[in-house]
Formats: sequence, structure tokens, C-alpha cells
Amino acid sequence: MPELKREIERFLGELKRRNQSPHTVRNYAADLRQFRDYFSPLGATPPAPAEFDLLALREWLADLYRQKLGAVTVRRKLAALRSFFKFLLRDGGVSVNVARLLRTPKIPKTLPRVMTEEQAKVLMEGAGRADLDRPQPERDRAIFELLYGCGLRVSELTGLNLADIDFTERWLRVRGKGRKERQTPFVGQAAAALERYLAVRPAAAGETALLLNYRGTRLSDRSVRRIVRFYAGLLGGDSSVHPHSFRHAYATHLLADGADLRAIQELLGHASLSTTQKYTQVSLTDLMATYDQAHPRAHGKRRPS
Repeated sequence: MPELKREIERFLGELKRRNQSPHTVRNYAADLRQFRDYFSPLGATPPAPAEFDLLALREWLADLYRQKLGAVTVRRKLAALRSFFKFLLRDGGVSVNVARLLRTPKIPKTLPRVMTEEQAKVLMEGAGRADLDRPQPERDRAIFELLYGCGLRVSELTGLNLADIDFTERWLRVRGKGRKERQTPFVGQAAAALERYLAVRPAAAGETALLLNYRGTRLSDRSVRRIVRFYAGLLGGDSSVHPHSFRHAYATHLLADGADLRAIQELLGHASLSTTQKYTQVSLTDLMATYDQAHPRAHGKRRPS
């Protein structure tokens, strides 16, 4: 086995031992194997890790740009490569982390598109409707209520276990990015939907996951995205809605109703307040749109005398 391939597999094994999320391991594996394949044209043996220099890595990076990959994708691939070389540096496989010398592309600052409270309400009330003849309607309703009612990431949602639910105090124990844990309240409609689902939850023997698929085992991130897309297309006519759309709506609607920004930061599990502050900009954008539509002095409008 070529040395590069062997070291990549060893690195991925280390990530699993460190309990990195399956999503991270899957992405890093795909990115590093693409890196290896680039340097293995027509089945040639790729260079050993210690043989890579900055010029070779720049050539690989230029190829990513030639493929017209977005800045977010390129940044993720760079992060995978830097982590891999950091691992090799720590183990003595290389003398320098050359990947750190590559310039990281900047991401254009864009504001997330946020659904209105009315749009969210349509999806909440429509998910799991009996007339849609879905196999697990109570589960589907719980998915939507937890995404919007608790602001969870999709990986946090599918990672929930029965032991993470405190029905007495109405708290969820959530494992976020970097395996950081936080507590998130679930009340009102989210609590009611959860109780209805648990009453019919079709678990396989010994299964501890909260949300289950038709086999009675843990529901995957991909399945949740597919469920959200189905209902969003059917009920709202917009199949571009995805699970993270509800996290954006959760934060923006809390802010619009007067919630403190630092409290929202804690609820979302953001490490930095600057990440949460983007929702301030979203609210300001919505406010200006309302002003433009309604204020008599916007765009030179005048009230009739």
C-alpha cells in the first residue's frame, strides 16, 4: 500500500478514536482521498507525505479552482489537509506542515435567507398530517418541532438519545460541534410533539436513539434532509428549504421578539458572539424591507393630502 494512502487511513482512524462526528470523518475521508487521487494519475504511486512541498500543494489548490468549486468547499478541503499534516507533524512523519502555508480563500459575506413566522407555522402544522399517509407522521412532526423549537443542527438532532431528554425540567442535552455539550429547553409544541412520538416510537431491541427509521434504528442526517425537503415542497412549494433553515428562523425570530443576543448565542451553541451577530443583520434587513414597503417617506412616497 502506498505510504500516502496508509497514512490517510491511519489519520482517519485517529479521528474516529477521538470521537469526531461521523459527518466530519466522512467529509475528511472524501477530501483526502480526492487529494491522494489527484497525485495518483492513471494509478501511479503518489508521493510520500514528506515529499510534498508548497509548489505541489499550490498545483492541487489551483485544480480545485479550475473545477469552479465554491470557497466554502475549498476551505473545507484545506482544513482536512491541514489537519492531516498536523497529525503527521506530531507523529514525526513530516518536518513541517506545508498545508498551513496555503492561503485560505475568503467567503463572501452573505445573509441567510430566513423564512417568515407564517411560513414556519405552515410547515409545523402540516408536517405529519394524517391525510398525507406518511409511515411515521408523529416522528416527522417531532423533527420539525425540534428543529424550529430548539434551533438544532441536523447532526445534533439525529444524535439525540433517549437519555438526553429531561421531561421533568424540559431540557435536552445536545452534543454540538467539537462534541461540546449544552442544554436546550424544549417546551410548548415541541414537548407535545415529542411525547406523541415517544408513545408510538418503533424501536429495535436495545436502540437508544431518539429518532428512528423504518428499521427501528437511528435516523440519518440525510434522511432528515429528505423528509424536510418533501414537506417543504409539498406544503410550501419550496424544496430548497433544508434543516438549517429552521435554525436560522429560530434565531432570527427570537431576536425579533426581543431575546438577548448572548442568550441566543448560548441556545445555538455558538463559540463566538460574532457568529450569532449575523442574525442582527438579518433582522435589520427585514426591518428595512418593511420600511421600504410601508413608510410614507420611503422612495419619495407621499400621503395624499
